[in-house]
Amino acid sequence: MLQPKRTKFRKAFKGRIHGNAKGGTELNFGAFGLKAMEPERITARQIEAARRAITRHMKRAGRLWIRVFPDVPVSSKPAEVRMGSGKGSPEFWVARVKPGRILFELDGVTGSVAKEAFSRAAEKLPIKTKVVARLGESLTEEEK
Repeated sequence: MLQPKRTKFRKAFKGRIHGNAKGGTELNFGAFGLKAMEPERITARQIEAARRAITRHMKRAGRLWIRVFPDVPVSSKPAEVRMGSGKGSPEFWVARVKPGRILFELDGVTGSVAKEAFSRAAEKLPIKTKVVARLGESLTEEEK
């Protein structure tokens, strides 16, 4: 699972995710991409589950890029612990995702395979997403 090797601080503030993505909104590597439409925190487990769904459907053909990295620690206190006595220990890692951010990119597969792979990955994620294609690429199979 994805997580940073080391961080400056062990625990982070919760923060709020507002506004649209400033960068990472265009396809840079592949011909097809999965774009986030809602703001949300996506855990490392969810990213890994989506990655597995994509690679299994593609039967390991083509190339996959993951464009988000979980670098924010989320802490929680154990069950049935009284209030006070400080913040809980870091439990898992999340990536803060803003609307418009490209989450995954694919190349080397047909449009229909990419669309189906991304739809399977989207089921593993807690947000609404959209499949985008580079100019000149099509998501449906057309007869030639």
